[in-house]
Amino acid sequence: MDAPHEEKPLFGRPWIFIRGVPSMNFLPPQGPLEVAFAGRSNVGKSSLINALVGQRGLARTSNTPGRTQELNFFVPEGYSGEGHDLPPMALVDMPGYGYAQAPKDQVDAWTKLVFDYLRGRATLKRVYVLIDSRHGIKKNDEDVLTLLDKAAVSYQVVLTKTDKIKPPAVPRLIAETLEKIRKRPAAYPEVLATSSEKVEGLDDLRRAIGETVGYRP
Repeated sequence: MDAPHEEKPLFGRPWIFIRGVPSMNFLPPQGPLEVAFAGRSNVGKSSLINALVGQRGLARTSNTPGRTQELNFFVPEGYSGEGHDLPPMALVDMPGYGYAQAPKDQVDAWTKLVFDYLRGRATLKRVYVLIDSRHGIKKNDEDVLTLLDKAAVSYQVVLTKTDKIKPPAVPRLIAETLEKIRKRPAAYPEVLATSSEKVEGLDDLRRAIGETVGYRP
């Protein structure tokens, strides 16, 4: 018999913040499968996570690039985390990369934390790499994709802020992005387009995440 909290859809229940991780020593025990969100500073990771779960203040948002400095873990509410009562999955908001104006030692620390997590987390099922629709894939995005390829970590590209470009440009950008990742071994061969502000593309992303972790409501 299913537990009562399994009757609700994965994103149809409250989510809670469980831990901020400033270094690998503070990672929570490996339990449920995880999906992580990576992207350049100010790409809209926190806004997308909030829109995804329908909770405005779950992930902290800021107009200041580089605000997220830890790996932030979120799970659905109502699980003890013990025995068989593990959450169906966890969302991980990763520190943004590519913010050149931060102090170099701070950037280096964030970068090491992110890369160590990507390489060493057995429960990490997929990374959703967010790309600002206005800019497309830039050099430091390519560096991260290459790292994911080398680490054999599955990833999927998600375009953000599609409301900031003209509608006809969206399918063209999707096609261009698909071509850029076509030969990358760890890239999932589908690009998702989203707008947190207009609440567009979120159902597609929710469905993709559910399929990734094997969740069946």
